[in-house]
Amino acid sequence: MQKPLSRRAALAAGALSLTAGSKVLAQSDGTEVTEEHEVAGSDLPASEPTAVPERTGPLPGAIFPDHRVLAFYGFPGNPLMGILGEYDKETLLERLRAQGAEYEAVDNSRPWKLAFEVIASVAQADAGADGLYIMPTDPAVIQEYIEFTAANDLLLILDVQFGHDTVTNELGRLREYLRHPHVHPALDPEFMMAPGEQPGVHLGAINAKKVRYAQRKLVEWAREDGVPPKFLIVHQFNYYMIEDKENIFPIEGVQLVIDADGWGPPEDKWMSYEVVITNSEIEFNGIKHFYRQDNPLMSPAETLAFTPSPDLVIYQ
Repeated sequence: MQKPLSRRAALAAGALSLTAGSKVLAQSDGTEVTEEHEVAGSDLPASEPTAVPERTGPLPGAIFPDHRVLAFYGFPGNPLMGILGEYDKETLLERLRAQGAEYEAVDNSRPWKLAFEVIASVAQADAGADGLYIMPTDPAVIQEYIEFTAANDLLLILDVQFGHDTVTNELGRLREYLRHPHVHPALDPEFMMAPGEQPGVHLGAINAKKVRYAQRKLVEWAREDGVPPKFLIVHQFNYYMIEDKENIFPIEGVQLVIDADGWGPPEDKWMSYEVVITNSEIEFNGIKHFYRQDNPLMSPAETLAFTPSPDLVIYQ
């Protein structure tokens, strides 16, 4: 097995202490949702194919493959959780545009779309009253970023961390936000805990059934809302973070991006990208860089030299 990257900077920096004393989380409909309900409530067929089908070409109105995406990641107001928490929105926009210009100078064969990735539910070190180890981001903050990104022609990515909550609940929490054409979701398996596990102590994982559920719900919702197809990001920096990746495949009507997450020197990033992306390419591909933890920070030219070349680049 290839050597994975180190734990992500958010954990290493102790960012799980972000919201001490504020831990109450309501289920999306006020009831407990089991994993069985999570699958039964989806439109999964009784028997699913396991082979990866051929792509049928670009989806009308979709971001990929006609564009690449460059994003800033983090939690508003918390500098320990990424660049998005280090500056106000106007300063971030200026810095993001400057970073985007560096990538355009290297390769603008596909136009770049700029984005903010906001953590929409934050894993907690404490179980909280509901035992879920998760706290949702204030809806007013998310609405503020929805409006700002729309006004400045940016995409908004909403990242969920799970704790002990389900994909049904956490994705369902984003339902109203995803009615906006420029808003897309991301799943972070690092913080998806198995029974008895704790964020910051154990490393989480997701399985293919949950990813497929998310894919199909996004197809359903986009059709209901009459908006262009969504893309779905799944972050991965360890081989085991997606337990049965061979059972994940493209689904018509949604675009899947696997993001090679994690910080480290360039040689570790090359190794991780080979394991996470090159050896198991599914649909579209991403990589995340860390301004504070990557030493040295890879240049745009080095980043785009990965094989396959990333469709998505995120800076934390």
